[in-house]
Amino acid sequence: MDLATAKAVITGGASGLGFATAQKVIAAGGHVVLFDVNEEQGAASVKELGERASFVRTDVSDEANVKASIQAAKDLMGGITLAVNCAGIATAGRTLGREGPWPAENFNRVIQVNLVGSYNVTKEAAAVIAMNEPTEDGERGLIISTASIAAFEGQIGQAAYSASKGGVVGMMLPLAREFAQFGIRVNTIAPGIMLTPMMAGMPEDVQASLGQQVPYPSRLGKPHEYADTVAYMYETTYLNGETIRVDGAIRMQPK
Repeated sequence: MDLATAKAVITGGASGLGFATAQKVIAAGGHVVLFDVNEEQGAASVKELGERASFVRTDVSDEANVKASIQAAKDLMGGITLAVNCAGIATAGRTLGREGPWPAENFNRVIQVNLVGSYNVTKEAAAVIAMNEPTEDGERGLIISTASIAAFEGQIGQAAYSASKGGVVGMMLPLAREFAQFGIRVNTIAPGIMLTPMMAGMPEDVQASLGQQVPYPSRLGKPHEYADTVAYMYETTYLNGETIRVDGAIRMQPK
């Protein structure tokens, strides 16, 4: 498929990896609808992206909210061909901390946003994408979820985060197999240490220290490198049911 004709829904699209992806789609000539809980940032991001971009406030952990937002995006763009799950939280805590065992409520919140949220958007977007006219290859669209290298090498304090991202990786292949009959591909990107707004707010020496842990290139990942991977996945029809690490070959240590 050609990114120039993409109709993309991007969760967490108001900033970071999601916004970089939106910039990539818009630059190619496509349309985007940003889903995010930050209305102020969402409005500012849409203004920067231009007339082919829209914003719909969405809490991905709320199934009814996601269903309504997907329908709104369908109406705004006249359909959906790409859904990218970037919304997520990175709440961390030791399971046996100084104040006792970490509350299950905190664990559940991470799962609800990162894993269930990705599932909510995936299923609702797939229902819309399945109605598209197929390409010559029988393709109707693509769904990409964002995992993390923590899905494979979770560090101390990341039990909830790693479980949520491991779940994102784990549900990909069953979904790719199920959606094959509809011509919908499903892939996952597992970013390493990326220069997101949260990371950019850290002191330069901290950023440099983290970057030095990456074998090559020894720096933090750039959001556009994530977006480039989205574009590659979108335009490569034979790429399906796959997780691509974008991490400079880093393998995280226990802490």
